Amino acid sequence: MTRDPAPAEPAPAPPAGADIDTDIDTGADADTDALDRIVGQWRRERPDLDPSPMHVIGRISRLHWALEERLCRVFGRYDMGRGEFDVLATLRRAGAPFELNAGELSGSTMVTSGAVTKRVDRLERAGLVTRRAAEGDARGRLIRLTDQGRELIDDLVGEHLRNESDLLAGLSPGEQAALTDLLRKLGRTLPD
Repeated sequence: MTRDPAPAEPAPAPPAGADIDTDIDTGADADTDALDRIVGQWRRERPDLDPSPMHVIGRISRLHWALEERLCRVFGRYDMGRGEFDVLATLRRAGAPFELNAGELSGSTMVTSGAVTKRVDRLERAGLVTRRAAEGDARGRLIRLTDQGRELIDDLVGEHLRNESDLLAGLSPGEQAALTDLLRKLGRTLPD
């Protein structure tokens, strides 16, 4: 069941000048892909450099853009972008009464308060959230899911998780767990 909550944000495009091919399996044989060829070309052209980090970073970058496009398809069916989804999902995850102040919402969505305000404005116009003054803080605002917003995010998150499961179907549960651990470790060890 599709809804008409707010104008959708378009899926982000790869950075200008990025050589991103979201058709990840373009290799001549099943064990190689475009990145293997790119690394091989750099080894041939610049044997003084070690291009091996491209095997990981290049794949993460390519997968990011390919996955983002596929995830945004689901959001688009609800006339919603990732940003609006993120706000609604954050409020829903907070539990009853499905309400957070702007600072909590900004911290949970990991975007600036200005970006949260813009998203909340769109969602409020669509009747999916309400805003009210916080008790004891006239400048503070509380954002709450409406019944319509809760119904929509409950439908959407189910479809979103089914889509994510489909996207990971090529990996066994054990491979998914190992990848989760490796990505978590990489996230924790990235230099500042």
